[in-house]
Amino acid sequence: MKLFSRLRTGFSVLKPGSLALRAARCPFCGPSLFVRLNDSEAGVRCEDVQALTWPDASFDLVTHSEVFEHVPDDRRGFSELRRVLRRGGKVVFTVPLFDAAQTVKRAELGPNGVVHLLPPAYHVDPFKGNEPVLVFRDYGRDIKDRLEQAGFGEVKIETPAFSLQWVQLRPVIYATAV
Repeated sequence: MKLFSRLRTGFSVLKPGSLALRAARCPFCGPSLFVRLNDSEAGVRCEDVQALTWPDASFDLVTHSEVFEHVPDDRRGFSELRRVLRRGGKVVFTVPLFDAAQTVKRAELGPNGVVHLLPPAYHVDPFKGNEPVLVFRDYGRDIKDRLEQAGFGEVKIETPAFSLQWVQLRPVIYATAV
């Protein structure tokens, strides 16, 4: 399959020194080992998911974890992910997902900054010294509709079939670019 061939090619260029490992204590899941591409490697970019600079159809796979609840305009962010994925490409991610029919908006950006619609909620970012990051929304089951409106099909939410005592496992969301 074309996707697996591209993944093999991508993994073949990774060298042991290109990954950075850091032990930390995640507030959600306890002791953790964070693995990411080494910041010193050329090509690693930190971008606003609402306005990505990658060309259209650049990727076969996009993953992220615990990010989109912090994005001010998630619909624009989902549309950007769809734009940079090739047709048939996958997005695989987690967000805190509540057992509610509708997503609840907690905050939004207004002309003068953040407008809180509910009492502010924050998560900490272990990559930034546990700095608090504002939660803009609490996702409900309508996250599937949000992804479909952004151009994704075959949206699935998989709940882990097992549990671990020291880890809070989140449902994993899979969507295919159509």
